Amino acid sequence: MKILKKGLFLLALPLFAFVMAHKFYISVTNIGYSEKEDALQITCRIFIDDLESVLEERYDFKAYLATDKESETANGFIERYLKTKFAIQIDDSDMAYDFLGKKYDNDVVICYIEVPKIDLKNKNSIRIRNEVLTDLFDEQQNIVHFRINGKKKSFVLTKSDTNGMLNL
Repeated sequence: MKILKKGLFLLALPLFAFVMAHKFYISVTNIGYSEKEDALQITCRIFIDDLESVLEERYDFKAYLATDKESETANGFIERYLKTKFAIQIDDSDMAYDFLGKKYDNDVVICYIEVPKIDLKNKNSIRIRNEVLTDLFDEQQNIVHFRINGKKKSFVLTKSDTNGMLNL
C-alpha cells in the first residue's frame, strides 16, 4: 500500500508543478468621476513583472520597478506605453489624459490617470480602449470597472475585444 501511495505521489508531482507554474495575465482598471474635481479619475493595476517585460520588449528599457535600481525615466516610459495602449472617448471624441504617477502595492504597480475638466452632465457615453499587455500576452485580460453617476458596469477586455462602453 505504501509503494502504491508513493507511486501515485510521484506521478502526480509533475502535475502540481504545472499548476503552480501557470500565470494569470490580468490588469484591473477602475474609472470613476469626481464632481469636486470635475474629472475622470482612473487607476490601472498591472503586475510589475508584466509591465517590466513589455517595457523591455517594446522599448529595450530595463525599468527595475519597485527596486533601489529603478530608473528615473521609468514614469516616462510607462506613460508612453499607456498612451499607445489605453484610450478614452467621450461621445466619440478622443480625450487627452494626464498620467499622474504610480505607486506599488506588493507585486502590483498602480498607475494614476486623470481626464480633467469633464462636464459629464451633458455627455452620453464613455468608451475605453484597453490593450495593455495584449501585445505581449495573448491570454491577457483587462478588467474595467466603471462607477460613474450611480451607474456601474464592468467588462473583461481581451486581445480580440479591446473596447468597453458606458452609456450615461
